[in-house]
Amino acid sequence: MKKILLLSLACVLAIGLGMTTPDALAAKDFKAKVGGGPTGGTFNTFANAMAVYVPKNMGGIKVSAVGSGGSVENVKRVSSGESNFGLCYAVDSALGRGGLLPKDENKYDGTRALGFLYGAPAQLVVRADSDIKTAKDLVGKRVAVGNAGSGASASAERFFRHLEVWDNFKPQFLGYSAAASAFKDGKIDAFWVLVGYPNRSIIEASVQVDIRLIDVGTDAVNFGFYDAYAYIPVTIPAGTYGDAMPECKTFQDATFLCANADVPADIVYNIMKTLWSEDGMAAMVAAKKTFRSMTLENAFDGASIPLHPGAVKFWEENGKTVPDNLK
Repeated sequence: MKKILLLSLACVLAIGLGMTTPDALAAKDFKAKVGGGPTGGTFNTFANAMAVYVPKNMGGIKVSAVGSGGSVENVKRVSSGESNFGLCYAVDSALGRGGLLPKDENKYDGTRALGFLYGAPAQLVVRADSDIKTAKDLVGKRVAVGNAGSGASASAERFFRHLEVWDNFKPQFLGYSAAASAFKDGKIDAFWVLVGYPNRSIIEASVQVDIRLIDVGTDAVNFGFYDAYAYIPVTIPAGTYGDAMPECKTFQDATFLCANADVPADIVYNIMKTLWSEDGMAAMVAAKKTFRSMTLENAFDGASIPLHPGAVKFWEENGKTVPDNLK
């Protein structure tokens, strides 16, 4: 009798497991890695905020933020599945998909876009009394351009090569916080960031040193930079880094939360429902005001690669039309 009872329980358990869908099992056990960026950077802030908020408000998932050089490294890691999610710039994502990243002909076509987070303007910082007036004046100077593998360093190389000055100055591959420290100590003459404003590292540098932003937007127009790459003209408002700071013309990339193509669609969909909820968006803005542009209205503006199927479902449910080339 006892054997029959045990056999019956085993059968019930087997049937129950058989009726459990793969998606339900995936949701129950899913562990996600989110690629952020260098210490002190906006990528890192978002990844950490996401890692805290999502598990608290979505069942069946654990999220950990992982260190990264930045956008280019995230494109590669997300495409391969080493990271399930990551923050990537639109230009880097498109170049990676086409096998056009610097010194790398591999095609990173496993990355899918989820949603627009914020615009990331290029900001070239010098001392207020510096003799550097334009990007062309960087010849012979020491310039921090971001961590190796970051979107910042990739954008810097694209821009300065386009202006034919990259090989004529000394690039220093430093993250934003390290660059600000080196700048204050006089170890570098300028530093470049590609991030939302106001940027904490620039503010940190400006506390001890009077600074000035270089207009790179005019050079971008005059040298045909926009014809070569899909960056967007933008102006940093006057007073962003102090009342005396005038407005500054520059260009920006679009920052996206991306996912590996093989992440289950229901996982992506539910993460997006959590993050793009009213409370989710408020939590991200509380982490950093830069994320105010992460809205249902901005959706996937500027997407350069196809959306994940889970993202397509989410945006269509929110009244957005996803064009065929992004599906």
